[in-house]
Amino acid sequence: MKVKLNNDWDNILKDLFKKSETQKLFDFIKNERKQKTIFPKENDLFKAFELCPFKKTKIVIIGQDPYHKINQANGLAFSVAKTQKIPPSLKNILKELNTDINIKTSNNGDLSNWAKQGVLLINSIMTVRENEPSSHIKSGWQDFTDSVITTLSNKKKHLIFMLWGQYAIKKQNLINKKKHNILVAAHPSPLSAYRGFFGCKHFSKSNKILLDKNKKIINWCLDD
Repeated sequence: MKVKLNNDWDNILKDLFKKSETQKLFDFIKNERKQKTIFPKENDLFKAFELCPFKKTKIVIIGQDPYHKINQANGLAFSVAKTQKIPPSLKNILKELNTDINIKTSNNGDLSNWAKQGVLLINSIMTVRENEPSSHIKSGWQDFTDSVITTLSNKKKHLIFMLWGQYAIKKQNLINKKKHNILVAAHPSPLSAYRGFFGCKHFSKSNKILLDKNKKIINWCLDD
């Protein structure tokens, strides 16, 4: 599988793409697509990187794996297409956005606008079988995305990592805490949102950090 991201990620990730483990992973996904319905679609698989160039990345939000229902996953963690019903976790993210920085709750769950401003929305496991959550958890994606996180930590300064839930929080071991800001909270899932996601104020906190570093803040609004 030949990957072309058409921005600076191509150079940043070229060695990772060449690794035999990565090629093995891509072969696995290619074969899976022949036998099963896999999300996201192939042309959306690397959308997080395509919309958010390495140089522009300011904030990293790490999800677990894509939505597994038809027409939901669009290549950005937690995001869905504008036309789709908003899933429960994203609904809670939008609810926190409203209480934190008074942005009205939207019927639009497409987070592309965040990505274009420098928010990298990646799932640790980047593919999933239809109706089979966590079905690709042992595919090799975790090593791939861990390498991406390590590269971001090593090559950039003053990033903000938003880690929601235990799965994402474990990734802080890959991040240089002296160089970067780590914001930790419970997962926005209905099962855990009331145990520390609601009230975490990550959206206002991240913009304050960006202001303190003389960087442009993120406009978190989602247009209906």
